[in-house]
Amino acid sequence: MGFLSQDQVEKFHNDGYLVVNNFLGDEDVASLKKAITKIIDDFQPDQHRSVFTTTDTPKQARDTYFMESGDKIRYFFEEGALNEKGELIVDKQRCLNKIGHALHWLDPDFKRVSFSSQVKNTLRDIGFKDPAIAQSMYIFKQPGIGGEVSPHQDSTFLQTEPMKIVGMWFALEDVTLENGCLWFIPGSHKEGISRRFIRNPDQSSPNLTIYTNPNPDYDETKFIPGPVPKGSMVLIHGEIVHKSERNLSPNSRQIYTFHAIERENTVYSPDNWLQPTDNLPFPGVFEN
Repeated sequence: MGFLSQDQVEKFHNDGYLVVNNFLGDEDVASLKKAITKIIDDFQPDQHRSVFTTTDTPKQARDTYFMESGDKIRYFFEEGALNEKGELIVDKQRCLNKIGHALHWLDPDFKRVSFSSQVKNTLRDIGFKDPAIAQSMYIFKQPGIGGEVSPHQDSTFLQTEPMKIVGMWFALEDVTLENGCLWFIPGSHKEGISRRFIRNPDQSSPNLTIYTNPNPDYDETKFIPGPVPKGSMVLIHGEIVHKSERNLSPNSRQIYTFHAIERENTVYSPDNWLQPTDNLPFPGVFEN
C-alpha cells in the first residue's frame, strides 16, 4: 500500500467515504487560505452577479458565466448575499458561496496541494490507474448565510462510462454540526446514480442545463454526520449520497475540494455540463 492502510481502503469501498485526519499540515492550510484571500481581493463584485444554488432549478442553469468556468477562476455568490434587487448586502469577504472551477491548475498553492504525493498515493491506493482532475472549488459556507447543499451524488454532475469518479474534500477550518458538516448515507454508492445534470439538448431553451429526473426523497434517518477537524481530508465516492445543512453559526466552514476522474478504459460523457477545453484539458494527476 501507499498512503492509506488496507483497512482504510476497505472502509472507503464499503462505506463510500473515508475521513483521513491530518492530511494537510498547518502550513498547507494557511497557504490555501492566504491564496484565496488574495483571489478575493482581486474580485470585483459589480462585474457579475452569479448566484450558486443546488435546487432542482439552479440559478446557474441559464448562466454562461457558470458554464464557461471550467478553465477559469470565477466567483459565485451566496443567495443570501444579495437583496431582491440584486444588490450586495454583505461584506465582499463574506458574500461568496464558492470559487471555481480551475483553482487546481491556475493557482500555484492550490496546484501544489492538488498534485501532491499524498494525493497521488491516495488515488493509487483506491485503484485509479490514470486519474485526471476535472474541476476544483473553494467553498466558504459563510457564517449565518451559508446555504444548504441538498442530498446529491457527485456523479450526477460528472459521469464516466464505466463510472469512476472520486472527490477529495479538504477541511481548512474545523467542520462541525453547527457550521455545516457533510452528512452521508453509508453504502448508498452501491445503488447507482438516480439522475444526471447535463447540457440541455434543446438549443432553443434558455436553460443551458437540465436534470434528467427529479431528486429522490431520501430517508433522512439514514444520514450520518461527518464533523472533522481542520486539516482533514474526506474521500468521497462519486455515487454516495451526501448533503450539508445551512450554516447558521457565527463561524465559516471553508473547504477546498476537487474531483478526479479515471481516464484508463473509461469514456467521459459529452453530456456533462463540464467539458475539457483547449486551454485546459483535464490534467493528469500522475503527470504533474
